[in-house]
Amino acid sequence: MSAPNHAGKDIDVVVYGASGYTGRLVAEYLDGRRKLDPSISFAMAGRSADKLAAVRAEIGADPETPLIVADASDEASLKDMCARAKVVLTTVGPYQLYGSDLVRVCAETGTDYVDLCGEPAWMREMIDAHEETAQKSGARIVFSCGFDSIPFDLGVLFLQDVAKREAGAPATAVRTVVRKMKGKFSGGTAASLKATMAAAFKDPELVALLKNPFALAPGFDGPKQPSGSKPRLDEDLGVWLAPFVMAPINTKNIHRSNFLLDHAYGADFTYSEMLMTGPGEAGEKAATAIAGDNSLMSDDAPKPGEGPTKEERDTGHYEALIIGRMADGAEVRVSVSGDRDPGYGSTSKMIAEAALCLVNERADAPGGIWTPAAALGAPLIERLSAHAGLKFETEA
Repeated sequence: MSAPNHAGKDIDVVVYGASGYTGRLVAEYLDGRRKLDPSISFAMAGRSADKLAAVRAEIGADPETPLIVADASDEASLKDMCARAKVVLTTVGPYQLYGSDLVRVCAETGTDYVDLCGEPAWMREMIDAHEETAQKSGARIVFSCGFDSIPFDLGVLFLQDVAKREAGAPATAVRTVVRKMKGKFSGGTAASLKATMAAAFKDPELVALLKNPFALAPGFDGPKQPSGSKPRLDEDLGVWLAPFVMAPINTKNIHRSNFLLDHAYGADFTYSEMLMTGPGEAGEKAATAIAGDNSLMSDDAPKPGEGPTKEERDTGHYEALIIGRMADGAEVRVSVSGDRDPGYGSTSKMIAEAALCLVNERADAPGGIWTPAAALGAPLIERLSAHAGLKFETEA
């Protein structure tokens, strides 16, 4: 494996899709970070120079912030963008529709890459097609650097570090309960889900991949995993739990992290993830309603480019309880929380810090296709805690 080659690249992070809703938030956040730390450099990229210039002015960014015209369908423009970028941060999804050529170009040119992908079938396709190329070129391709899957992927890593420190061994079984969440899922999440379902309808083989928790760990077939697909009463916590819409992608990423970390969590590791709805009949009713909710697939789902108001973003939040059980039955508990709505406010900060972490603390990590926990680990936890409003805490 090769380390990245940033020689001759004049921009730390290029935000591709900066004129879109989420990309604009990322650019605004990076501009604020740069005002505090002038060593940070970033550029705004997209299909229209005029739109980029308008967004740059609207968010009050430095008028000298570079603008780069690039289009997913124009390979030459993608190569020109990669020639300047240490990291390409892309918010242009669904990635299975607009991301394949960019991943290939980044892998071929040794350019680091982060995205917000929650599309496991496409991610596996990219792993199979480009991981060897990225390993040789030094490109670090890191998928899922937003709400899916950073709080969960890094939360499990944090828990395992606590377990090893306190109990001398990793937790063999981990479950996550999302106990608080205020905010909307992004239009990109809805569009990605629809694109994934459309692809699976055309190719039945994708259905088996989507159901496989180890789909992103090629060649590994681990133990049977707990099911979180139906509402249930959690007797330990005394509350009802509902299926969590992000669980299918988070679970696959967490198992890939374990795979990439040489099964640091154990080859027999199990993981599950559900949403807390509360105690009693009200909790049961809410869990049942959530289990039957297909609103993300409906015509009323949020569209890419749409999003909540600033007030809605700023008053949003989330909190997940992560419980690890040791082989001897002992438990370790940690929590991960964020101070903005998950789909936009917190996600835009998380992906920006992931990109900066690649440039700085993880500059020597080898090339390949990674998860946030495996590529960025503890340094990203520190960054998110210091700058992005996340808290990783142990619980009694």
